[in-house]
Amino acid sequence: MEKIKSSIIIAAAIIITAWILGNSFQNRNKNLDSITVIGLGTKDFVSDEILWSGSFTTNSLDIKTAYNKIVSDQKIVSDFFIGKGFKPNEFSFGAVNFQKKFREVRSENAENQTRYEQVFDGYEATQTISFSAKKNPDLMNRIESVSSKTSELVNSGIELSSNSIQYTYSNLPSLKQSLIENATKDANERATKIVNTGDGNLGKLKRASMGVFQITGQGSTEDDSYGGINDTFSKNKTARITVRLEYELD
Repeated sequence: MEKIKSSIIIAAAIIITAWILGNSFQNRNKNLDSITVIGLGTKDFVSDEILWSGSFTTNSLDIKTAYNKIVSDQKIVSDFFIGKGFKPNEFSFGAVNFQKKFREVRSENAENQTRYEQVFDGYEATQTISFSAKKNPDLMNRIESVSSKTSELVNSGIELSSNSIQYTYSNLPSLKQSLIENATKDANERATKIVNTGDGNLGKLKRASMGVFQITGQGSTEDDSYGGINDTFSKNKTARITVRLEYELD
């Protein structure tokens, strides 16, 4: 009787073990019955926003003199750009910034020991000027043109330090949305072609993830960056994004 009970327990254990292993194998195969594809959305576009700025400085031992000189130079700079066809409301001046300057003086004492001392060398006043345009091709073209002519101010005794022009786009959310739609469509078409080639059927979408949004200059060979690229130096740009889709297979 004990042998029969033992046989029954062993048989039951074998059946339960077989069911567990079979179920695990079935679930494993179920997880493997899927396909993952990556779709690409890309678009060339032209920037419709521009920002350009520069600065000029003056120096004096007296802060009031430095301020009066920078105010005088501001008038010269303003007249220069107005003479180039700009209206007063098409550019703006920032606040005057003052900085104390020091120079290093070397001296020797009676024991021929060298000593260095920081001596006050006056005030440096800095003034900035900025130009910007949004969806205004004419103003953008004029800013681009004048940015390379500021050296003419040297004839007036002013050296304007020019920053690089920055180009941006006013409707990035809409652009990004269209790229996601295009990338999703591209991924779906890729998955469909692969499955059809293998005489299979594409099932439900299991999961989706989006790659990094990248903006580079057109024709750029720059590699994708993990944190994303946002080129602001090129007027003509290319935006791209990838979408990863995983589908079940029927």
